Formats: sequence, C-alpha cells, structure tokens
Amino acid sequence: MSSSDVAIRVNNVTKVYRLGVKEEVEDSLVSTFAKMIRSPIKNYKKYHSLYDFSDLDFDNPEANGASNILWALRDVSFDVKKGEVVGIIGRNGAGKSTLLKVLSRITPPARGSIEIRGRSSSLLEVGTGFHPELTGRENVYLNGTVLGMRKKEVDSRFDEIVEFSGVEKFLDTPVKRYSSGMVVRLAFSVAAHLEPEILIVDEVLAVGDTAFQEKCLSKMEDVGTSGKTVFFVSHNMAAITRLCERVIMLENGQIVADGPAREIVNEYMHGGARAMSERSWSDLRTAPGDEIARLRSVRIKGEDGRTTDLVDIRSAVAFEVTFEVIDGGYVLLPHFLLRNDEGLELFMTIDTDPKWRRKKRPKGIYISTVWVPGNYLSEGTHYVTTSMVALEPRSVALFDEDDIICFEVFDPMEGEVSRGDWMHSLPGAVRPMLKWETEFDGVAS
Repeated sequence: MSSSDVAIRVNNVTKVYRLGVKEEVEDSLVSTFAKMIRSPIKNYKKYHSLYDFSDLDFDNPEANGASNILWALRDVSFDVKKGEVVGIIGRNGAGKSTLLKVLSRITPPARGSIEIRGRSSSLLEVGTGFHPELTGRENVYLNGTVLGMRKKEVDSRFDEIVEFSGVEKFLDTPVKRYSSGMVVRLAFSVAAHLEPEILIVDEVLAVGDTAFQEKCLSKMEDVGTSGKTVFFVSHNMAAITRLCERVIMLENGQIVADGPAREIVNEYMHGGARAMSERSWSDLRTAPGDEIARLRSVRIKGEDGRTTDLVDIRSAVAFEVTFEVIDGGYVLLPHFLLRNDEGLELFMTIDTDPKWRRKKRPKGIYISTVWVPGNYLSEGTHYVTTSMVALEPRSVALFDEDDIICFEVFDPMEGEVSRGDWMHSLPGAVRPMLKWETEFDGVAS
C-alpha cells in the first residue's frame, strides 16, 4: 500500500498503565494535618512513579513481573486506506477504547507511532468536547473550531446538524440541562456533519433510542460511502457487519485477527471454533435438563434425512431434537432459535404439533422436528439454539443450549433460486422466494 493511499498508519503502538496504590488512612488528627502538609511533594512523586516506564522491558512484557502494570495495548500495527470503514471488536478490556483514545490523541502511546493524514473527528464519550455552561448552538461552533473549520463552513452545515439532532427547541439552552440522550444526539450530529476526513466513533450510539441509533447507522453508512475513513467500535455485531468492510479484533491489547467483516465477526462470536451439526449425550445423567426431562440429541438434517452441515439454498432443512421425559404429567414446549453469523436473531420456532399441544406428556422418548423451506434462508453460517420449558402444572425452564449446532447455507448460483438472474451478492438476513406478478398495460400513448 503506497503512502499516498494511507489515511492512518499505526506502528508498534504500546500503551501501558501503572496501577495506583491504596491510600493509607491516618489514625489521628495530627497525622492527618501532617499528611496534608506533605501532600504536594508526595503527590508529585506518586504521579511521576505512575507515568514513568523507563524500568520496563517493552520487548519482553512477561519478563517485567510487575503486578501493578497493565498492558492496555501491545505492539499494535496496521494501516488503514483512505475511504476504508474499519470495525474494532473484542471483549471488555481488550483495548478497543484505549486504541481509539490513542488514535484521537487523547492519550499518548508509551511506545510506537501514529500517522493520521486528514482532519479527524472523534466521538468517544457522550458530549466529548462539549462545555456544559455553553448552549447547544455555542457548542456546535466550538466543536467546529476545534476541528479547524471556519465559521462560514459551520454556518453552511448548521441547519442540517440541528435537524438531524432533533434538539431545535433546546438549542439556546445550556448543555448542562440536556438529558444524556439529547447530548449524544447533538454530539453525534456535530461529529458526522462537520465533514471530517476521518470519523472515530466508540459505542456511544447505545445511549440513544432505537430510532436514533438507526438514524446514526444510516448516517455512518453515508459517511463511509462518501469516501471518508471511519473507525467504529461496537458490541453490536449486526451493526459492525452492516457498516464495515474490514474488522480488527483485539484480545489482551493485541491484534488477534484482521480481515473481512463477516469472517472476523464469526470468529469473534464463536471463539474461532465451528459448532457441530449434531450433538448427543449417551449418559442421561450428564445431559442438559432436570428431573422432568433431559436432552438426548439435536441435529441438522437435509431432505434425505441425513445429518448435514452444508445445505443448498434451494433445499429444505430440518432441526431435530430428541428428548426423554423422566417425570410425566407436564405440558412441554420444545423450541429453536436461529441466528446468522452476524449474531442477528432470525426467528424462533415453537412446537405447535396438534398431537401434543396443551397435552401432558407421559414418560418416554420424543423426537420433535421442524422444517425450514428451501429458498428462505440467506447464504452463510447459521447457529441453532435448542430450548424447552414446562408449562403445566408448573412453569420451569428445562434446558437452553445456546448455538449448540450450526450449518452452512450455500447458493449454487443456478436453477430456481430467489436471486433470479442477478449474479452478485444480495443483502438481507433471509432470502425468500416470493411470488411476483407483472402485467403489461400496453404501450403508453
């Protein structure tokens, strides 16, 4: 990648924190006054010790042996092209927010370098850069100035910013009187509309209501498709795969995966390990469930009745669960939940077989099967959760095995499929074959 194509270059960035020590509590009034007198010198020494890392071996972190050292980032390196939309994912404490703060120059790295080519705007916390005593209007201009924009530039976008935020009535009210939702609306609107070349966004969108979150995601899509570079941190995997072409996954402050969004999200959700298309328990005592009923097996099967992990998009596929009722006399409700590889819940299906609906089941082994028709699911990996509850004479959850089995749906790109004559990728969590009717109404006069 040539230097002219690079918007952000991160080279061996390491961020270290030295954890503070617990303050000693004085046991007398005299000791307390003496401590107050010594405080300025003591606080300076303490501050210096917390931010001096000259004693650390950065090339061999394990050799340091200091229990009070937190390696928030370790030798992180990557390049981001201009116009690329990149997602950052990882568990809590992986280093995502620290990375964004370093990129935003809120905190410096302990080692390494960062090159940012272009004007950047960051939205890392609710109301970042907002002054509580200033009005919403004043804060819009303040943020524009911080971003290096002239008043004329802010004027040209001001009406769009206000309309998007939805806080018109409170525009001349001090921000300290805003609710957190109002603050995040205005903060995001400013960050997205003041035409930054690089937009850095943390999980602040979770603060807004559902409608506003959707509005923000749509705006970020627009920003991404307009050639701007976007960095986006979120625990919402559906939003990550919707917005991002590329995803970087962090773990313990290090990059453990970097690649296409769907591939990396799938690895993140399932630990890099594929679930199986069939699970069974030979020892009933260790099987999921309780004294009422236990799970014996669950599997994916194709139209030929065989267990499979690969399904033609045109073919029906079945989820089959086998369970044993140990204590008879309960109304039981087996059900399945299907998720795709973005973590999106597609549907839940509940046993509605009239033979057993609202009927108490005697002891014995049962096999329940549900069929999903062909030309309904979209391409990709699908994960099945199997669960069961007892309804009568008392309501109780018997087992709930999350993402226990999985299968892959593939499109052969031929025959009667819902894509018709379109040979490129199609969006959407499902892809049903729907009935179309078109009538020719003659030549227009």
